[in-house]
Amino acid sequence: MSDSDHTAARTTLLRLLTGHMAPQVIHAATHLGLPDLLASGVAGTDELAARTETHAPSLGRLLRAMACIGLVTEPTASRYELTPMGALLRRDNDDSLNATVLLNFRDEAWRSWGELLYSVKTGSPSFEHIYEARAFEYFASKPELGGIFNQAMAEHTHQAARDIVAGHDFGGYSTVVDVGGNDGTLLSAVLTANPDTKGILFDTAEGTAQAPQALRHAGVDKRCEIVSGDFFEAVPQGGDAYVLKSVIHDWDDERSETILKSCRSAMTDGSVLLLIEPVMPDRADASLTVPMVISDINMLVYTGGCERTESQFAALLTTAGFELTSIGSPLQPTDYRVVEARPV
Repeated sequence: MSDSDHTAARTTLLRLLTGHMAPQVIHAATHLGLPDLLASGVAGTDELAARTETHAPSLGRLLRAMACIGLVTEPTASRYELTPMGALLRRDNDDSLNATVLLNFRDEAWRSWGELLYSVKTGSPSFEHIYEARAFEYFASKPELGGIFNQAMAEHTHQAARDIVAGHDFGGYSTVVDVGGNDGTLLSAVLTANPDTKGILFDTAEGTAQAPQALRHAGVDKRCEIVSGDFFEAVPQGGDAYVLKSVIHDWDDERSETILKSCRSAMTDGSVLLLIEPVMPDRADASLTVPMVISDINMLVYTGGCERTESQFAALLTTAGFELTSIGSPLQPTDYRVVEARPV
């Protein structure tokens, strides 16, 4: 290795080793509500400190760090203005990542990732080891955390929905059942793009709590029925397309098979199953992305789920009574692909 290559490798490694520090700046800023306070324009350190009840000199250091990583600028001394990237942390931004930041920096996330070695050694979720409860049951038992989780999932789906709808034709389905659809963000996008299609939104009562408002806001509530329940038990009948986005990756094969069999029982022979998930390559080649592997490890420490390869999807679907019929191209700029299967 040349001296320049050695220096570049060391620089890259050091950047990775300190990678958790800049996100803590983002979290502190979001938790204090600084992006919301700066929404109306330039504000000074002392004013912001008074409104956030913080130590002004220390807040000034945080604001300087925010400027360094691109969240704000400092047009005049000790006065700060939000950048377009910083605006993504505002609660009222349609493309907000506010809840995503708050979720990923709670103790539950940091402690679970901090015990990654436990999961690697045992194959079991470190979350369950720490909190003695399954992640989704724990979230449901903590209303504040559950609300943040549901909002973070909606934020993530909002970002991807436009790309999913643009990349896959839902126009041939008369009724789309969104299984595990949370507040209906994805189903709203599908129905908006296809005015002759009806929808059934299915999730737990906690998951669908914000759905009436979201569906009304999208103007599709008259064409969408909300059904609450447990997809390990049963899912609604009556659909010719059953969509599960980011559901199967949450669970191990046994529990994923149970969910898929619930769908199979509700479907007719002419129905289609659409799993919207990343598809892992068989080896670590150029198609493997950082978001894909981070999501995979996140499932390992939280739920025991995983991101799957094409052959793993095919095997799982066969066991549940389906035939894998196609896998679409990545729905750019996301890693999502539509895994299509039909009952056998």
